[in-house]
Amino acid sequence: MSDLKVTPMRPRTPSEGASAGAGVAETDERDRINPAELREEHQQRQHEQRKQIEEIDRETLLRMLYHMVLIRRFEEKAAEAYTLGKIGGFCHLYIGQEAVAVGTLSALRPDDYVFTSYRDHGHALVMGMSPDEVMAELFGRAGGCSAGKGGSMHLFDADKHFLGGHGIVGGQIPLATGVAFATKYRGTDQATLCFFGEAAVNQGAFHESLNMAQLWKLPCIYICENNQYGMGTSLKRAMSISDVSQKSVGYGMASEFVDGMDVLAVRAATERAVERARTEHLPSLLEIRTYRFMGHSMSDPGHYRTRAEIEQHQERDPIKVFGDNLREKGVLDDEGLKAIEARVREEVERSVKFADASPEPAPEELFTDIYATPIKRQ
Repeated sequence: MSDLKVTPMRPRTPSEGASAGAGVAETDERDRINPAELREEHQQRQHEQRKQIEEIDRETLLRMLYHMVLIRRFEEKAAEAYTLGKIGGFCHLYIGQEAVAVGTLSALRPDDYVFTSYRDHGHALVMGMSPDEVMAELFGRAGGCSAGKGGSMHLFDADKHFLGGHGIVGGQIPLATGVAFATKYRGTDQATLCFFGEAAVNQGAFHESLNMAQLWKLPCIYICENNQYGMGTSLKRAMSISDVSQKSVGYGMASEFVDGMDVLAVRAATERAVERARTEHLPSLLEIRTYRFMGHSMSDPGHYRTRAEIEQHQERDPIKVFGDNLREKGVLDDEGLKAIEARVREEVERSVKFADASPEPAPEELFTDIYATPIKRQ
C-alpha cells in the first residue's frame, strides 16, 4: 500500500460538525493542494523510484520509457490530425496518464486479457498494436484495427488479447468479469485487467461485478484510472467517499492506492495483484491516482480547471521524471534519450502517412461484423 501523505491523495471526509449529507458537496480544506508539501512528496517519490530502478533490468526499463514516449507523441499527433479534420467523432487523449498503461501492462504475460474504456490509444500501443493500424482506425480507414468502423473509442485486437475500447461508461467491467470467470473455468492461470475511470465507480455494474468477482474468486484486476475528473466534474463533487480504493471494503476485496505518476510504483502494485490472481484466483482493486493534462476530449476547453492546477501536476510529468531518474542512475544518457525520441517520431509520422494512404471502408462493410450469421443482401 502506498504511504503517500500529500493532502490531495488523502481520503476525503465530511467537515467536522457537518452532517454526512451536507459534507459531500462542501469544499473540504484537506482537498486543497499545499505546494510545499507537494514538492516534498515529489522528492520522496523520486527517491523511491531511483531505488526501484536498481531492481529492474535495463531492457525492461528502456522499453517502458519507449512506450511512454510513444504514447505521448502519438497522442500529440492525433490532436494535430483532429484539428485538421482527419479524425472525426470523439477523441479522448491519454496525455499525462502514460505511466498507468505502461506500468500495469508491463507486468503482464502475452496471454493475459485487457479491457479498457474509450481513452484507449495508449493501452492499445503498449499491447503491441502498431501505430499504423491505430492511427488508421482513428482516421476511420480500412487499414485500422477495426476496419475503420470503430474509431477512437473502439480499438480491438483479439489476437493480442486486447478486447476493447468500450464507449459505454462502465460497460466493460462486467465483460472483463466474465472473461475472468472463463479463464478460471478453463483452469488457466491467466489474469484479466479491466481499466475504467473514477466516474464508472458510481455505476451499478461496478459494484455488481466486484461482488461477483470476490464471491466466485475470479482472477480479475479492476484498475481505476482516477484522473480526478469525470468529464468536467471534479470527483470531490461527485463522490461521498473520494478514496476509490476503499470501495473494495464492502466486498472484502484486496485493494491498493497507487501514485499514478510513478510508472514503477504502478508496475509493482500490478505485479502484486497479478500474483494474487494467478496463485489464488482472487480479484483486486487498484486505484491509480493520475491526472490528464488535456481536456476530457478534443472538444473540451477545460474551463473548469485553472492553469495553476494543471501546471502543478505537470511538474510531475511521469515521462520527464522517469527519464531523469534513468539518466541519474546511468541507465541511459542524453544520446540514448534522443535515439528513443527519433525512433518514436519516425514511427508516428509513418503512421499518419499510412492512415492517409489507407482507403475508406467499402460500402458493403456496413453489413459485416454485425451478426454471427452474415446478412444476405437481396
